Amino acid sequence: MSVQLIRHRFTVDEYHEIARAGVLRDDDRVELIDGEVVDMTPIGLRHTAAVNVLTRWLVTGCGQRAIVQVQGPVRLGPHWEPQPDLVLLAPREDFYRESPATAADVRLVVEVADTSLTYDRTVKLPMYARSGVREAWLVDLSRDRVEVHQEPAPDGYRRVEIRERGGRLVPGAFPDLSLTVDQLLG
Repeated sequence: MSVQLIRHRFTVDEYHEIARAGVLRDDDRVELIDGEVVDMTPIGLRHTAAVNVLTRWLVTGCGQRAIVQVQGPVRLGPHWEPQPDLVLLAPREDFYRESPATAADVRLVVEVADTSLTYDRTVKLPMYARSGVREAWLVDLSRDRVEVHQEPAPDGYRRVEIRERGGRLVPGAFPDLSLTVDQLLG
């Protein structure tokens, strides 16, 4: 007799029920990717510093024009609720208290990658593109560069530019902001 393995894909609502039931603890670093609860990789010092630099820069530069969300959820579909390192959201009076952020709210999503580079590039970035997220940055700590992904399509981003040390980062939603790759990476 053969055994057939069947995977159960959770919906976002089921995922939240599991958390409310106490199966997931508050300090568990997980996210829902294609219906599966996935452990997130540990965050090192360079990763933390990059998120801190971006957070300060975006909060200062955007002011009231956007909400900077650090490592919080974005609902991208019934089976997708990643927790990107940083998301620049459209401002809302309720600060997303009444309903979750969705792809339509996202002005920029940033993933900082060291050990998670392949996963971020092959799983998360295509997911953001399919969901219609207009711009995604992948901070590649192993190569000291940033990939700027724009023009989402069902099969990925149509435009990808590499910014290395000496280059500048300018969010498409806020062309008046500018940060050098050197400032970001230290």
